[in-house]
Amino acid sequence: MPKVNPTEIQLHQKSRVLEISFDDGQRFEYTCEYLRVYSPSAEVAGHGPGQEVLQLGKEDVSITAIDPVGNYAVRLVFDDNHDSGLYSFEYLYDLGVKQTAKWQDYLDRLAAAGHKRRTH
Repeated sequence: MPKVNPTEIQLHQKSRVLEISFDDGQRFEYTCEYLRVYSPSAEVAGHGPGQEVLQLGKEDVSITAIDPVGNYAVRLVFDDNHDSGLYSFEYLYDLGVKQTAKWQDYLDRLAAAGHKRRTH
């Protein structure tokens, strides 16, 4: 994957959407829920393939802080006290490119677990 850097990161608190523009012209909008359930932290992603932990009840989660980490990542702080994921710019870009498929995968895993996602 080519090295990408954000040119703008904007959090929309009311709609709980993080908007990121990248230096190649791409722009993605991520819901806070999507970013939370795909946190790269070991607590969520596990320590290897197949060790992911399905996140339940994150429909209303919000981001309370965005902390830069060097020139390669941000640490997102969520209002459910999750703050251990370092989101590299490449990971965020990948989440944007694959958002439709990854979101559907999440919904499928929720359904397989017998969990009904709350909608507003």
